[in-house]
Amino acid sequence: MSMKHKGQKTYVTAQGRKIDMDLLRKRNELTPAVGNAKVNARGDELGPGGKIVRKREDIVNEYYKNTNAVADEASPRRKTQAQPDEVTEEEKPKAKTSRKKATKSKAEEVEEQAPTAEEEAEWEEDENGDFIRKEK
Repeated sequence: MSMKHKGQKTYVTAQGRKIDMDLLRKRNELTPAVGNAKVNARGDELGPGGKIVRKREDIVNEYYKNTNAVADEASPRRKTQAQPDEVTEEEKPKAKTSRKKATKSKAEEVEEQAPTAEEEAEWEEDENGDFIRKEK
């Protein structure tokens, strides 16, 4: 097996200057970040005067102590040995439906759109041509 050679992150600018990104990161590690985050480039919390209040490692450790670990529960779709072999509605295979839509004849479409005799009996047209419900 061939080993991959890790190349340095060195870039050449349009003017022909070489920039080593790793060296640049190391040099500016303690420089305060731009913005209102109050951190430096490493992620340390800064206090008044740019002094380090809490290191990045302490912040990360505190975060992992305070967050709840994900409970080791069985997946709802996965059956465990303790569960019986019941098939729930969610797990039942669904019937495959055809992607083609059933085509209706024009006569059937017109019949569906036409009002029924009961619907026609409930409505009447006024002098303006608007349909209103009949008063009972």
